[in-house]
Amino acid sequence: MDEALLRSLTPSVLTVLVRRGADFAAAEDAVQDALVEAIRVWPDDPPRDAKGWLVTVAWRKFLDQTRADSARRRREERVDEEPGPGPTPAVDDTLQLYFLCAHPSLTPSSAVALTLRAVGGLTTRQIAEAYLVPEATMAQRISRAKRTVSGIRFEQRGDVATVLRVLYLVFNEGYSGDVDLAAEAIRLTRQLADRIDHPEVSGLLALMLLHHARRAARTAPDGSLVPLAEQDRGLWDTASIAEGVGILQAALARDRLGEFQAQAAIAALHADAPTAGETDWVQIVEWYDELVRLTDSPVVRLNRAVAVGEADGPRAGLAALAAVDAGLPRHTAVAAYLHERDGDLTTAARLYAEAARKATGLAERDHLTRQAARLNSRRRR
Repeated sequence: MDEALLRSLTPSVLTVLVRRGADFAAAEDAVQDALVEAIRVWPDDPPRDAKGWLVTVAWRKFLDQTRADSARRRREERVDEEPGPGPTPAVDDTLQLYFLCAHPSLTPSSAVALTLRAVGGLTTRQIAEAYLVPEATMAQRISRAKRTVSGIRFEQRGDVATVLRVLYLVFNEGYSGDVDLAAEAIRLTRQLADRIDHPEVSGLLALMLLHHARRAARTAPDGSLVPLAEQDRGLWDTASIAEGVGILQAALARDRLGEFQAQAAIAALHADAPTAGETDWVQIVEWYDELVRLTDSPVVRLNRAVAVGEADGPRAGLAALAAVDAGLPRHTAVAAYLHERDGDLTTAARLYAEAARKATGLAERDHLTRQAARLNSRRRR
C-alpha cells in the first residue's frame, strides 16, 4: 500500500467533492472513508486509476452521508452527477484548496489550523506545538472551525496572508518535524509566486529556499542533529542559496518589508558567511529588531537573545533572555547554550538535561542529552 500516494491525492479528491457541492466537513469525512476503503481493497485489487477510484468512492460516501441527513431532498438531484470510473484530469488543486480553507468566516488562526489538519496532513499535536498551545485547545479550535464552515459553499476565498501563514507552518513542520512536507510547501509557494505579485510571497519563497539549502548538513549519518555552527557548509546547496538571495533582493527593493522578508534576510546572512565565525551577528540582531517590531513574537525574542549573545557576549544574551517567557519551548536550551558560552558548565549541563526532558522530538532530545553528557564529562576531568 503506497501511503505516500494516498496522501498526495487527498487534496485533489477533496477539491473535486467541494467543487461538486459538498460542504467541507462532509467532504473531508467522505474522503477519509474512501482512504480507509482504499487501504482495505487496494492490496488485493489495485485500481488502474488511483485518483479516479478515490473520487468515485469518496463521492459515493458523501452521497450516502447526505441521504441520511436532513438535507437529502435538496441534494438528491445531484446523484446523477456521480463521477464514473476512469481517468480524471491530472490537475493540481492543492493551492486552490488552501485558499478555500482560508475562508473569510474563519479567524486567521482557525483557518490556518483547519488547513494544516485537513490539507497539510499534520496531526493535532503537531499543530498545537506550532501554535504553542495545549493539544486539547487546538482540537477544540479545529472542531469549531469545521462547524463554522459546515454547509458553506466557499464562493469567497481566503486572503493571501492566511495562506502564507499556512505554507510557512507546513514548511517548518516538514523541515524539522516528523512529516516531510518541506518540498511540497516550496512547490506550492512557487505556484503562488507565479500567480501573485506580492513581496511577502517572494519573501516566504526566499526563506524556504535558504533554509532548505542547508538541509543535507543538518543531520549526521547516524541521524543526530548538527547545529548550524558545526555544519559542513560544503554540503549546502549553493544554487538554492543563490536563487533565494536573488528573490529576496528583488523583494526588499520594493520597500514593503514584512516578516518573511526579514526572516529571509537573517537566513541569507547565515548563508553568506564562509564560516560560522565570520557570521555578521550585529546585522542579524538588527534584523531581529525589525522582526520584533513587525510581529512582537515571543519566539522571535527568544532567537534574538541567541543573536545578542553572539554579537555582544553571552551575558548580554542572558540579559535579553531574561525578558522572554521562561515557559516558551527551547527557552531552557537557549539558556543552557548561553551559560556554556559564559563558562558556567555546571548550570549549562543541568539546563541541557532539563531541556532534553522537555523536548518533543527524538532527534532534539538526543542532541540535548549529548550536550549535557559532554559538559558533565568535561567537568569530571
